[in-house]
Amino acid sequence: MASGTERRRFALIVAAVVLLDLVTKLVAEAVLPRSVGVPVVGGAVQLRLVFNSGAAFGLNVGEHSRWIFMGLSLTAIVVLVSMLRTTRPGDRLRLYALAAICAGALGNLIDRVRSSRGVVDFVDVGVGALRWPTFNVADMAVTCGAIALALSLWGEGKKGAAPAASPGTAPPASA
Repeated sequence: MASGTERRRFALIVAAVVLLDLVTKLVAEAVLPRSVGVPVVGGAVQLRLVFNSGAAFGLNVGEHSRWIFMGLSLTAIVVLVSMLRTTRPGDRLRLYALAAICAGALGNLIDRVRSSRGVVDFVDVGVGALRWPTFNVADMAVTCGAIALALSLWGEGKKGAAPAASPGTAPPASA
């Protein structure tokens, strides 16, 4: 189980990412024109205000999307916190990964609660007509956290798959 210090670190990371996400979304809503890109790095990186009433990549399940995705976000947060409880002390990669995913889920959940327009997205990346779906800080946190969590779980799986040597014997020699 994660130690008290690690749980505080988790909470601090979640709070910092949620605050950054909320502030950037509020600024985007205040200063960006809707659906018109403001170039940051030529046409490759633009700031563009859009409201996503669905989920990742604009996935939408009809008129009840807002409520369905709120429920899914809450469920994900509960699962992530339970994973924190089973995280080995000292497993910082897993701790940071869970915090990032939890913060991203919470950041987008806050948007769904505060507005029926949907989640505020504002980072638009691509070349010409080939554009990645517009995203935000919460989405970046979820993506980076998911990659880190996958690496953590993969590393744990590799450790568990290594053959155990008997006490007092040397590991087998490599060829």
